[in-house]
Amino acid sequence: MKLISYQPKSSSKNYRIGAIHGESVIDIQAAYQALLVSRNEGSIADELETILPAEPARFFAIGLPAIEKAEEAYQHILKSKEELERLNREDIKLGNPISAPGKVICVGKNYEDHVAEMQGDIPEFPVLFAKFNNALIGPEDAIETSDATKKLDYEVELAFVIGREATKVKREDALSYIAGYTIVNDTSARDLQKRTPQWLQGKTLDRSTPIGPWVVTADEIDDPGSLSIRSFVNGVERQASNTSHLIFDIPFLVEFISNLITLNPGDIILTGTPDGVGFAMDPPQFLKDGDIVTLEIEKIGRMENRVVHIK
Repeated sequence: MKLISYQPKSSSKNYRIGAIHGESVIDIQAAYQALLVSRNEGSIADELETILPAEPARFFAIGLPAIEKAEEAYQHILKSKEELERLNREDIKLGNPISAPGKVICVGKNYEDHVAEMQGDIPEFPVLFAKFNNALIGPEDAIETSDATKKLDYEVELAFVIGREATKVKREDALSYIAGYTIVNDTSARDLQKRTPQWLQGKTLDRSTPIGPWVVTADEIDDPGSLSIRSFVNGVERQASNTSHLIFDIPFLVEFISNLITLNPGDIILTGTPDGVGFAMDPPQFLKDGDIVTLEIEKIGRMENRVVHIK
């Protein structure tokens, strides 16, 4: 499934969890309610907000049990002749699929070619830093920049979402803890990032980090370590690589991080960016007002955002 956070363009209703099917949107909670009615279990409907919340952040905080119910409901609607009101893709606005994760953990220096272009050393251990929720925006929102930085850069990254509590996980079990995968633009204010040894101030500016366009559930991606990954600025390719080039792959990251920090459903982990960032170009090419940044990852899709300067 491609799980989305959506809102009808014609209203200001709260964002809801849905699934994309072709050019239409299936509301997950409504689909599950229809499934319960078909089983003569309609009395449970009063407990839907507990069992299968409509609010995306609460949905992902439940993790894999919610996704299993969502998949069952989704398949029921597709296979049955039951009518369920659907919205067209063009009639909805996509929001950040996971609007309030408990943790956003990022991995730096995780592609050798990117380490080389940044004139760094190959790390012995994963380089971890954090983003906060203030930075996160939806897949159709503008990337905001301001006079705080003159060197805003793009970074296409594969991210994964934790599906169940993970502590001291073994590498061979790691993928079973993942709910799904998505695309993140780990925008970086290079002038702020590099003025101190700590990167945080350059990595979590307000409304700077798009996520989306959806979360592809883990069952649809057998091997997250073999996906093409690309970025474009104004239609010109800047980054082109494959997740097979990760220094620390996803199973290793789950094992490593979960031995330091307990991971919870809905937590997001960004896996790093390949070479081709604007900082390393000659001369450097940073994002400016009006630029269009497009990110693509195989089996997930495409996300496009405009850069807007905020005074």
